[in-house]
Amino acid sequence: MGPLVWKVLSTASAVLAAAVAQKIVSKGWAFATGKPAPEDPSHPEDSSWQEAVLFAALTGLAVNAARVAATRKAALYYAKSAGHLPASLAKPTD
Repeated sequence: MGPLVWKVLSTASAVLAAAVAQKIVSKGWAFATGKPAPEDPSHPEDSSWQEAVLFAALTGLAVNAARVAATRKAALYYAKSAGHLPASLAKPTD
């Protein structure tokens, strides 16, 4: 496997994980608040300041955590398949 395979694998897994996390946060928001998630938290008529900041923080945390987890899993899959980590993740040896 080469760098292009890793780039595609890591990008696809991160994008998919981010989309799933966004959906989960939106559904959780609707369940917890009884209101739909803000479509555009930066729009002043869409939500209050507190709601906008809280929703943005929750979304950022969930999306980034999901991306990290997906990228780590993709790296493990790559390493298992290729016998080594992708070159971009390999630590230099002294």
